[in-house]
Amino acid sequence: MGKLLTPRRVLIVDDNCDAADMVGALLEACGCAIMVAYGGQQALSIADDFKPDVIFLDINMPGMDGYQAATALRQRASGSTARIVALTAMNDAASRATMAAVGFDGHLAKPASLESLIGATR
Repeated sequence: MGKLLTPRRVLIVDDNCDAADMVGALLEACGCAIMVAYGGQQALSIADDFKPDVIFLDINMPGMDGYQAATALRQRASGSTARIVALTAMNDAASRATMAAVGFDGHLAKPASLESLIGATR
């Protein structure tokens, strides 16, 4: 596939392991450094060490959902400057408004195209 991006550190957070791994593999093939977390709490632990530039974050996850994870990430040094993008099946106006209110920088509806994933990392 080749390098399509300026190298970025990207954290993908999704309780659907296959979906998270697939997005990670695609972005890694495009030149990104990737870490994957399968839940919100794990994302907090990884973000502190990884210091991502971009975080793709699912909303509907058991335990700590994406809203709670985004709020917690924004309160940490590791997530305060990262671009947080919802990557979720939730695509209604109320959900998007809540995402914006808790600190998301963008929204991609699943399934997202490679082009939209790449665009969200810039």
